[in-house]
Amino acid sequence: MKTKAAVLWGLNEKWQVEEVELDAPKESEVLVKLTASGLCHSDEHLVTGDIPMPFPVVGGHEGAGIVVGAGANVTHVAEGDSVVLSFLPSCGRCSYCARGMQNLCDLGAFLINGPQLDGTYRFHARGQGLGQMCLLGTFSEYTVVPAASVVKVDNGTALDKAALVGCGVATGYGSAVRTAEVRAGETVVVMGIGGIGINAVQGARIAGARNIIAIDPVQFKRDKALEFGATHTAATVPEAALLVVELTRGQMADSFIITTDIAETDYIGPALDLVAKRGKVIITAVAHPDATQMSGSLFMLTMMEKQIRGSLYGSSNAQHDIPRMLDLYNKGQLKLDELITREYALEDVNQGYEDMRNGLNIRGLIRY
Repeated sequence: MKTKAAVLWGLNEKWQVEEVELDAPKESEVLVKLTASGLCHSDEHLVTGDIPMPFPVVGGHEGAGIVVGAGANVTHVAEGDSVVLSFLPSCGRCSYCARGMQNLCDLGAFLINGPQLDGTYRFHARGQGLGQMCLLGTFSEYTVVPAASVVKVDNGTALDKAALVGCGVATGYGSAVRTAEVRAGETVVVMGIGGIGINAVQGARIAGARNIIAIDPVQFKRDKALEFGATHTAATVPEAALLVVELTRGQMADSFIITTDIAETDYIGPALDLVAKRGKVIITAVAHPDATQMSGSLFMLTMMEKQIRGSLYGSSNAQHDIPRMLDLYNKGQLKLDELITREYALEDVNQGYEDMRNGLNIRGLIRY
């Protein structure tokens, strides 16, 4: 079949929206008609090379839609089902899935290879195969994805909002609730209030944090953080440090969550300084691939049992957590509608990313 998709053909190029060919789903694959796709910063990392992936590639990894076809051996969804696409597939059988760490499933090794799990391509254009970001390629009206990436949700779910749960919401919320293990009464600092950080803020709020300090140089984003549950905001880390000392009577924060556009190596030392004994620094933002050194006092790391934790997908288990987060949304506890700053047609994908780079959006959304 033919479908319209946004394709990235090379490093630092613009997304090209064009008609492409899409093959039918093979065994253990699902054909999905997309309702919406979020404009996540990770696709910008494809453009800049911070996520190294072979070109050309159909972008997008945050989407939801309706199943319109399935290959053999697909049993958990059927034609007509509403689904959210998880940017991390889970097989349910590998050692990590068996231990409840579906976000670390062995299938993650295929996320940025380009082709599908069997080594072949589903999208084609200009005489060659097109890779799919995170095996999904949600910058397309239709896509074929692994069944392991598909999460069934209740029919009637607001799929334009649910699309955001496939990456940004789960990653940010989980960074606070699961990776940082925020508990009632704690003090949490979140640095970088974009599509991930804003959800770390509301994750901390839902977990019962007493103080939530949101750091961002953009006033608009600091204002939005207050709407989502931040108790205080700061434009810089030094400014936040003064707040943390005052609010905790010098005990310092229980966790510091880094959700900036890029995780720079010199962020770690100041973050470690702001957390208390056994305090946790959570690195959710993607770093430059060649970043191999971090700042910070190793002496204090030992003496105060401070911790540095990476957070992939917010340590979430998609099949369990995505329906739970949508339940929280339906009960008015998790904000989704308010996340969407602007909506775009697929043809306007480059404008959406320009707006993101200019600090105008919490989350842009492509609506099909």
